Amino acid sequence: MAVLFGCAAAVAGVGALFYATSVLPTQWLKVERVHWNLGIEKKIVQISDIHIERNRISPSRLKSVLRAEQPDLVCLTGDFVDRDESLLLLVPFLRALREVGVPIYAVLGNHDYRLQSVQRLIELMESFDVTVLINQTVVLDGMNLVGLDDYCTRHSDERAFDQIDDALPVIVMTHDPTYTVVATRRFDCLFAGHLHGKQFNVPFLFQLNPMGPLAASGVYKGRHRCSQGPFYISKGIGQSGINLRFLVRSEITVHEL
Repeated sequence: MAVLFGCAAAVAGVGALFYATSVLPTQWLKVERVHWNLGIEKKIVQISDIHIERNRISPSRLKSVLRAEQPDLVCLTGDFVDRDESLLLLVPFLRALREVGVPIYAVLGNHDYRLQSVQRLIELMESFDVTVLINQTVVLDGMNLVGLDDYCTRHSDERAFDQIDDALPVIVMTHDPTYTVVATRRFDCLFAGHLHGKQFNVPFLFQLNPMGPLAASGVYKGRHRCSQGPFYISKGIGQSGINLRFLVRSEITVHEL
């Protein structure tokens, strides 16, 4: 009997450890704050890598955080869905974001380009008042917002920068931060996602699962700088592959400009 109790306790302990290290990080949303000191006096909330098929952050939780933060705009930096049949699962998220009542901009990610019709995704987001930027710039009050399309699927095009107002700071939203390795256009800040902060915090992960030269060099989350300007990589709110993280919490990012 003592052996059985001991085995049961061991199994319970392993289960609790697994939950704490691999499931809880997908549910325990962290709000990261980045201060750019650009003098724009605006607040952008970045939400990246929703991965709707593998996501444990509820739409109501996102709406609650956004209402508390009161941003000037929301930027969605790609990877919404993997499959066309999952598009309807996005509706509660898009509805919750629209109910916050601030402008929303989005760029696409590599997973979005797996769809049979990426246009259906764009039309769905636009029906909820999300402006999808495909290598486009919008000139807003006090800044340029450049929506650079996904780099790793070869959809990015620096001609997006041709539309900027040279008198205003340049803010870039994109999915894959690997663009910064080859960037030739100056920016004041750039934010991206794609790398999930590793998702599984184990040594040499990006050597075993290559995600480009940036990740291989150890740059996969947080704030960094390249030759054209500073950039930030979000850990995102959803998961790729399997619906687990290991010692890496989901995040949304508040950018103070």
